[in-house]
Amino acid sequence: MPPLIHARGLTKRFGEFVAVDGIDFAVERGESFGFLGPNGAGKTSTMRMIGAVSPITEGTLSVLGLNPEKEGPRLRSRLGVVPQEDNLDQELTVYDNLMMYGRYFDLSRAVIKERIDELLDFVQLTEKRESKVDALSGGMKRRLTIARGLINEPDLLILDEPTTGLDPQARHVLWDRLYRLKQQGVTLIITTHYMDEAEQLCDRLVVMDKAKIVAEGSPRSLIEQYAPREVVEVRFPAGVLDDVADRVEDLAPRTEILADRALLYTDDAEQTIADIASTGLEPETILARRSSLEDVFLRLTGRSLVD
Repeated sequence: MPPLIHARGLTKRFGEFVAVDGIDFAVERGESFGFLGPNGAGKTSTMRMIGAVSPITEGTLSVLGLNPEKEGPRLRSRLGVVPQEDNLDQELTVYDNLMMYGRYFDLSRAVIKERIDELLDFVQLTEKRESKVDALSGGMKRRLTIARGLINEPDLLILDEPTTGLDPQARHVLWDRLYRLKQQGVTLIITTHYMDEAEQLCDRLVVMDKAKIVAEGSPRSLIEQYAPREVVEVRFPAGVLDDVADRVEDLAPRTEILADRALLYTDDAEQTIADIASTGLEPETILARRSSLEDVFLRLTGRSLVD
């Protein structure tokens, strides 16, 4: 089957500023696809073009076999959107929020009521159906926003930073709900700053930086391509690292000297730790771990903050 989303040379400009610079990607039906990147990388601009709320400047884009510019209303009726900020009506109940949103899609009240019962059970909010949104926890509001995005049984669900601001327990509950959607064949597009979230939820992803795609693949393939198998984190007492940085840099094929520690990227952490001991260096702590998607992300996009 053709891809659910197909983009070639996709470009978005705001005057002289290039927000998205000629990117190519495809999303398959039933896939969970991620967009990763620092602030200002072009993720949100790309999502807005996919969602038919922002026109493209150049290139081609097909979503669900439709042209977002020419068939925007028809396309939006088949999309579910979970924005980064919960724009729920705080004064209405959980039930009324879903009922009101369902009416935007011209669904009958009978159909909406049936969908509300199913969705509240799915997001574990059945007992809160008559509660006002203002009284819900952050995790409950995010689950309600996902339920709202599913009220029209969309062919594609777009989630922008779905777990930002949630505590670890709420994040894992939300991951479970999203994983269940994936099992049901719902196509997901996710933007996130959480690398562990991307590893958990995404079949494939692209890393964006400075308006371009700089890498694409599954989380595991990206780790294998851009990072050695293991990382040894070495911490020294305050003021010592600057004096021994030259000696540390020779201990692994690639090293990073940070303000508080040194990162040694290696295929054999045990041997690297033995090499540290043989040099006579005396770090405060040594931690060996597997390479992660975060290591890949920081290598590709850098550690500097982007305003």
